[in-house]
Amino acid sequence: MNTEPSFFQSNTLRFSTSPYLLEHADNPVHWHEWNEETLAYAKEVDRPLIISIGYAACHWCHVMADLSFSDRGVAEIMNTHFVCVKVDREERPDLDAIYMNACQIVSGSGGWPLNAFAFPDGRPFFAGTYFPKNQWIQLLTNVRNLYKNDREKLDQQADQITNGIKGYEVITLQGQSLDFEPELLQKSLTVFQRNFDAEFGGQKGAPKFPLPTGWSYLLDYYVLRKDESALLMVETTLKKMAAGGIYDQIGGGFARYSVDKHWLVPHFEKMLYDNAQLISLYSKAFSLSQNEIYKNVVDETIAFAQRELLSGNGGFYSSLNADSEKVEGKFYVWTYKELSEVLANSERMILLDFWNITQEGNWEEGRNILHITDSVDLVTQRYSLSVEELEIMISSAKQKLLTLRASRIRPETDTKILTSWNALMAKGLLDAFAAFGKQEYLDLALRNLDFLIEKMLKNDGSLYRNFAAGKASISGFLDDYALLAQALLAAYQSTFNKLYLDKAIGLIDHCLQHFKSGSGSLFYYTSDASQTLVVRKMEISDNVIPASNSVMARVLYQAGRLTNREEWVELASEMVSLVAKQIETGGPYYSNWAALIVDLQSAQREVVITGEGWEDALKKLLKLPLTGTVFAGGLSENLSLIQGRVEVSKLQIFICENQMCKMPMTSVVEAERYLLGHV
Repeated sequence: MNTEPSFFQSNTLRFSTSPYLLEHADNPVHWHEWNEETLAYAKEVDRPLIISIGYAACHWCHVMADLSFSDRGVAEIMNTHFVCVKVDREERPDLDAIYMNACQIVSGSGGWPLNAFAFPDGRPFFAGTYFPKNQWIQLLTNVRNLYKNDREKLDQQADQITNGIKGYEVITLQGQSLDFEPELLQKSLTVFQRNFDAEFGGQKGAPKFPLPTGWSYLLDYYVLRKDESALLMVETTLKKMAAGGIYDQIGGGFARYSVDKHWLVPHFEKMLYDNAQLISLYSKAFSLSQNEIYKNVVDETIAFAQRELLSGNGGFYSSLNADSEKVEGKFYVWTYKELSEVLANSERMILLDFWNITQEGNWEEGRNILHITDSVDLVTQRYSLSVEELEIMISSAKQKLLTLRASRIRPETDTKILTSWNALMAKGLLDAFAAFGKQEYLDLALRNLDFLIEKMLKNDGSLYRNFAAGKASISGFLDDYALLAQALLAAYQSTFNKLYLDKAIGLIDHCLQHFKSGSGSLFYYTSDASQTLVVRKMEISDNVIPASNSVMARVLYQAGRLTNREEWVELASEMVSLVAKQIETGGPYYSNWAALIVDLQSAQREVVITGEGWEDALKKLLKLPLTGTVFAGGLSENLSLIQGRVEVSKLQIFICENQMCKMPMTSVVEAERYLLGHV
């Protein structure tokens, strides 16, 4: 007689709010969410866990779901011999990090779907990624037999893997001198140069990921050192990406990566975190170069996010699937015939040439991924057009194609709203406002931040990570706190509304109390109030999203400068000193740390703008490419930096260094010249 609780005899994901988990709610597998009840049940019935981790925009996650998890024969094996746990990696990056480390230890690589086998206490003894159906069945059989007949071997393996996970990204080095070696940043630049693809931009080889944090650091490095090679690497990359298939030439926005070295063939999923950071990057690059290509990319990418990811409450959804109608990229690609029919006779030949459209196609089944290989100048010369004529033609065609594309079946949208990714988007919008001065970008950013403050910030100062189906539920992680604090600091410096600064300070205080290592300078990824996992990890190395510790260090540095908390600035310096050796060799994977060193090696300037007309003055000064600089001001003397420096009827710009201010300037032009070193 089966005595299992009825709850565990069915698929319980129907109670989830995650769009990804809900996709699996109809699987015959008895999936459960990760929680104490599920682990207690696994221990009670003495079965190993299958921990299957994925996300809504993951193509191979859907393939494995269709071929294995939807198969009743496979499900029967899983339900009979295992306790099956489904995890949305975007909701639970803490779990994803642990079991991804296990996969890397076992196989030397990782990816999604991620499938781990573990004891009921969570210790993993095997992990892998995608398995075809027959291999999956064989693996299930082997694990079942080993768990039944050779438990001691699996237990030893679990201990070895768990100890290996504990060794990932654990800083054991003693702190270096806070006076960093002058050549440290030069050594980091050399790593970029060694791995740079001089023809197509980005790192050599394929696949190619944007890695915006790395290129952002090189822009900072250029501002500090005036090294043209750093700027050239960034500009080559940004131009090639903007011209490639990784960029949606019709609707704006970037796919997650390209499978080739030319940025041509994307993996078509669109992620909020990529687009948010690329808005920041292209805005920052525009501040240096005034290149209109960068402005167009920012405008179109923000338009994409508003059109396809913005919810009615001001939050941004997480992603768009790569697939529609179970075909990857179908929504985005075109046949020669489709385009020929919609484009006007007078423009057809020109635009087919401009976007490299052929009858044979450059994608599956004779379809084309739109991309650009010739500059606007070359095309205008070829067809005896003015630049303005071609731009009008392109703009008109984009609108036609966007309207036509809207009638297709859209990729699914992951409608959960994540604090950390939304904070990146708010920061991107604020960076776009700084570069272009568009009020609509500022308004959109502040609406987003107001939503996060209202829905994600609890009365006790802690954060939720996710908002889905009308409610927030999962406790936040360090990246949620650090990235939101970063965005709030940017919002203060864009508006001088002290509410945003105060909220950032509250988040920092909470992190110092609940996330900081008791014996060191760094922060754990999970709060001391979070559920206990097999390992409490720290996130150190930057990736597509910068490491939460590197963001936290930069937040402490900026907030410390704004509020005259020297202990926060010192803590930021201590944190970066711990990874100095890794910065020398890590290239993009320690680039956000390196950007903090740029700030520390720059002139430590506080720009205080007060009195009549401060808004316009701030708008103009925010456009400048500066490092090591923070902004404060307004009409209220609500910070020590501002006290005694406000005459309401008179514009005054104080340029201070280490809290010591020079005589005020009343001319924005004079302040610009001083800040740019032209005096």
